[in-house]
Amino acid sequence: MLAGWDATVYVNEEVKHRRHNPGKAAVIAVALLIAIYTFSQIGLQGVVSPGKLQANSSSVLVYVAQALGGGPAAKVMALALALSVIASTGVSIVILARMIYGMASHRVLPSILGNVSPRYATPAVASVVVGVILVAVTWIYLLSGSIANAFTQLIDVTGILYASFYILTAFSAIVYYRRRIFSNAWDAVLVGILPLAAAGFLVWIVIRSWQNAPGSQRWSLFGIVMAGVALMLVARYILRSPFFRIPRESAPR
Repeated sequence: MLAGWDATVYVNEEVKHRRHNPGKAAVIAVALLIAIYTFSQIGLQGVVSPGKLQANSSSVLVYVAQALGGGPAAKVMALALALSVIASTGVSIVILARMIYGMASHRVLPSILGNVSPRYATPAVASVVVGVILVAVTWIYLLSGSIANAFTQLIDVTGILYASFYILTAFSAIVYYRRRIFSNAWDAVLVGILPLAAAGFLVWIVIRSWQNAPGSQRWSLFGIVMAGVALMLVARYILRSPFFRIPRESAPR
């Protein structure tokens, strides 16, 4: 539910009118997802009791489909879920590959990951690396119980990580469009009030989630943050990335 809607932002160099269409697509996607998620939540809670939803939380959509239409509906829902997982995996490969490509182009990661295929004009090396890693991680998860438990803890804190990522994105948008915030009422709402309100709400979500998370999940979050800090220091002092010398940018008024 958390990922995929922003995929167009990461492929903006591969679409027409790349300075306008990716942003429009992301805004439209958010509006559509608000309607879809609201409809889904109301539908789920209106079919069976909260207790039954909790008891079948591992396959809640299949369970609800069976309650509504019996066995055939449950099979159709299971097929839809399988197809959605395949599509989400494909989107994840695309997004992660483009992120790695962007970072490698600034030498934050090894430069070989920024190589672009002359035939397909896509980051081929990064795409292959991400695909191989996802396949390897999946097999390790399925074959090793102890590692599966670690991945379960990681999955449980994914929402907090995404929320933190979007908080930073919101603040970055405010800083980049800071000259437009006070230019007119529409820009004040779109690039000032809304991102700030969203960031504030997500900060509250992260704090509450951190307070309620068990110790194992907190340690998982701590380990991820420390790994990110270590990679940042490697990029700054070993790879000597020019990214850290880029002056702060802003959109024109």
